[in-house]
Amino acid sequence: MNRSVDRLLAFLVLAVALACLAHAYLLPGTFALSRLAHPLADAASLRLVAFLAAALVCALGALLFWQGLLPGRPGHQRGAPLFGRAAEVQDAGRPRLRRVFLVLPMLAVLALLADQFGPWRPRGEVPAEPKGQDVADAPPPAPVAAPEEPPKTALAPAPEVAPPPQTVAPPPPSAPPQPTQPDGHRDAVVWLAVSADGHEVMSASTDRMIKLWDIDGKRLIRDLGIHKDMARTALFMPDGKRALTAGDDGEIVLRQLSDGAVLHVFSSGQNGGVRNLAISPDGRLAVSGHDTGSVIVWDIDKGSVLHVLPGHDWSVSAVAVSPDGTRAISGSIDGELKLWDIVSGKQLRSWHGHEQGTYGAVFTADGRHAVTGSGDYTIKLWDLDTFKEVRRFEGHSGTVYEIALSSDGKRLASVSLDGTARLWNMDTGDQIAEFDPGTGPLYSVAFAADGTLLTGGYDRTIRDWPGAGGDGVVLFAGAPE
Repeated sequence: MNRSVDRLLAFLVLAVALACLAHAYLLPGTFALSRLAHPLADAASLRLVAFLAAALVCALGALLFWQGLLPGRPGHQRGAPLFGRAAEVQDAGRPRLRRVFLVLPMLAVLALLADQFGPWRPRGEVPAEPKGQDVADAPPPAPVAAPEEPPKTALAPAPEVAPPPQTVAPPPPSAPPQPTQPDGHRDAVVWLAVSADGHEVMSASTDRMIKLWDIDGKRLIRDLGIHKDMARTALFMPDGKRALTAGDDGEIVLRQLSDGAVLHVFSSGQNGGVRNLAISPDGRLAVSGHDTGSVIVWDIDKGSVLHVLPGHDWSVSAVAVSPDGTRAISGSIDGELKLWDIVSGKQLRSWHGHEQGTYGAVFTADGRHAVTGSGDYTIKLWDLDTFKEVRRFEGHSGTVYEIALSSDGKRLASVSLDGTARLWNMDTGDQIAEFDPGTGPLYSVAFAADGTLLTGGYDRTIRDWPGAGGDGVVLFAGAPE
């Protein structure tokens, strides 16, 4: 959770605490010795104790928010992978305790309003009792009923890693269930790539499978292969006959598209799992980012390592190769960005581009600019001559997990752990359209040949969205659970 949001919540909760304390001070007979000696003697004393307790709890909540001790379940914690073998180290936060300290101040505010303006207060009565007047013989006010459920408007965003919580009421009988197909993915779809001719799409999933789909025929062509651990990336080679896939098992596999036959396996060894992968336009080089922070340049034709580029202190979660095939950009989960000369193996520049992890990177067609998405919820356009931010795309309320650029370079697509996909105008930074399937986080995005948007995510499906905005359709459903 953003620290500034927690600080703001601390002030708001503290204000509620002060309001409860002030209201307790003004209650009738607050300082009567008989009340303090027997605080539970009657309803008036109960009100006093209740508001003092509410003030104490809210003050404690304000302190915890200020110290950042009530995190929600973040879409990304620095150093905590979202998937794969090390996913169990991800800090899940304290979402339940956080919700308690958000709901209690709201209940306290409702109690304050009810006690101040409730129908049981005689007309003309003021909160403060005249000094010396005993209220023991006065009829007690009607008890303040606590609401049965918190207000529907939440002060904090919903957790990003899990799908939106189910409503209490069951879905209407007429609501169609999510479609499934036996040959679909059995877990989240974390990567999509469209072939050069636009007829096929390749997907990678946390179920370890690589699948090849026929877009026009809306059918599975074949299971292209399986990794020993979750698959992360699947790319078409420029020749249209081969594919390069990678995963958490640390292997980069060159496969034949016609039958999935393995042509060569590049092993990263001690450099760890492959978090992201990119290919040069001529297909001669590949660049991979690894769990250990290494960036490796591979010679595809020779089947060997060209350069190992250490430099990142944290896992590398984004890589992209420039249109001329001479440079690469990499981003790590601490928000650091680096520009490399992949021919010589030299680092050209390093800068802290984001406040949280970098997920997704693309070069523009001129090679002079790059776009990166991040766990700080922003997308940034960078000038690679000055290394300054040119434009910012804002609107997501969760980690921007992947981005894609249209073939004409005029539109940018993004998907996020907030469960939405968005289209942006590259020239202005304005949002063109927003797509929300309502099925949880989205992890993968690609442009189809006709300009529509393909997305994959937590619900195991691959969807097709109209480029001008509107409702999407399930192109390839996930396997039954």
